[in-house]
Amino acid sequence: MKAIQHISYGEISESIIFSEIEKPTINKDEVLIESFAVSVNPLDIKVVNGKLKGLGKYTLPATMGYDVSGKIVEKGENVSNLNIGDEVYAYVAKQGSFAEFVSVKENIVSLKPKNISFEEAASLPLVSLTASQVLKRGKLESGNKILIHAGSGGVGSLAIQLAKAKGAYVYTTTSTDNVEWVKALGADRVIDYKTEDYKTIVKDADMVLDTLGNEYTEDAFKVIKNGGKVISLVGPVDKETANRMKLNFFAKLYLAWKRRKVTKQIKLKSAYYSLLFMRANTNQLNAVTNLVETGKVKTNIDKVFPFEDAINAVLYVDKGRTKGKVVIKMK
Repeated sequence: MKAIQHISYGEISESIIFSEIEKPTINKDEVLIESFAVSVNPLDIKVVNGKLKGLGKYTLPATMGYDVSGKIVEKGENVSNLNIGDEVYAYVAKQGSFAEFVSVKENIVSLKPKNISFEEAASLPLVSLTASQVLKRGKLESGNKILIHAGSGGVGSLAIQLAKAKGAYVYTTTSTDNVEWVKALGADRVIDYKTEDYKTIVKDADMVLDTLGNEYTEDAFKVIKNGGKVISLVGPVDKETANRMKLNFFAKLYLAWKRRKVTKQIKLKSAYYSLLFMRANTNQLNAVTNLVETGKVKTNIDKVFPFEDAINAVLYVDKGRTKGKVVIKMK
């Protein structure tokens, strides 16, 4: 079968190719999905660039991709909740969705929302699970105020909708060109970062979703209330996460030094800070399915590429200027 693989670390155009690989076999707890659509995420770019080598063992060549939607064509003997022919979508916990067929454990696969296309479904798993887990970790409640950075991005656009579904007041930042588009997602106050300073607008927020890192992580503490929460996707590793990673003393010491400025801000604001590593979760994806089917959450696709043009899809995401998600149509 055909697949998109990365063969080396470095520049996208030199590091990924079309390959002919063996069709996967499944074990008793897995299903085989015929891929109809997959989506490209910034995570894919980081993997190819080698920025995540320290967090996982990658054996090259490796098939790219984490999001998939399609139909089940085989199922293992222990699979009881899914059937051959089911239309499904999933965040593939192990890399490898950019292929004609993908084997996935049953317990991380969900039925596709009935009212959207395969392309729309493929755009959802990683970003919706990330947004869901951020809001859960931050314990966002109705009436809370949240600042979501980069509201036109994949995670930001889903987080806006999920936060509004919870009854929160949503601030978000975006560029001038995307202001009206982001307003349509339901944000209460859209801040044009090219003409406005969000730090003078957002006051006493209950929570900040930090998707940008660096100074944005530190500045998040300036806009939260005492006891507020900062949940980051790209900031320094917090103490609790470092302990869960079972690192040695010297590694923990280095990470403590890296987060020293954040640690100071945490103490000043009696705040909670956490770096989120998203994980596959069928129950949360099922909840997203319900929100999509009831019209409370809408998909946001920037562009759809045919499979034969998949490398250009990855290059397009690498530019960092997408509005919503980029999808590769496999069928």
